[in-house]
Amino acid sequence: MYNYGKCEICDTALEEKSIQQDFWIKDKLVVIEKVPAGVCPQCGEKVVKAEVGEHIAELLKDSNRINKAPTISVPLIKYEAETAPA
Repeated sequence: MYNYGKCEICDTALEEKSIQQDFWIKDKLVVIEKVPAGVCPQCGEKVVKAEVGEHIAELLKDSNRINKAPTISVPLIKYEAETAPA
């Protein structure tokens, strides 16, 4: 198990978890699942090791892989000022 250290925001020890990370690539939402990360149980801050970040960057450069990946649908809610809390 990797020691991710403490959260830069609230100084709480980070816990190793498998997360989903989302990215917007050319107006397309891409979600990478099962990303190993350090997650703060207090504030939710997430960090990844350098090699994980580099691998994610390579995955996001692979347009063929992105185009062939299964898709998911997500709710799309329009922000309207009159419904926003005051």
